[in-house]
Amino acid sequence: MDVQQIEFPEDTFDAVVATFVFCSVPDPILGLKEALRVTKPGGKLHLLEHMRAENPMLGSLMGRLDSPIHYICGVHIARQTVLNVEEAGWNIEQVQDLTAKGIFKSIEATKPH
Repeated sequence: MDVQQIEFPEDTFDAVVATFVFCSVPDPILGLKEALRVTKPGGKLHLLEHMRAENPMLGSLMGRLDSPIHYICGVHIARQTVLNVEEAGWNIEQVQDLTAKGIFKSIEATKPH
């Protein structure tokens, strides 16, 4: 099912889990808003994602390579997923760096009541 157009009613799920999804969604904020819509108030979002590195030099390189890599394999390597989760309306509870460069992260968020 397209995460940008989830075919479930509002407040259906206690939690939403996604791994390496929002790098390939055309409009990740729309997808995260849809996940928020179908999650019950107080429900959780659990993500494992890769995103733009926090290191300025590496982040800049990833930004320059994002378009060609997207053209070749359909994924974006320079998205700022933590910011996208917040912009979609989720309350960030925890962000855990899983690599030294901060490219892979575990994100936990909660739907506001």
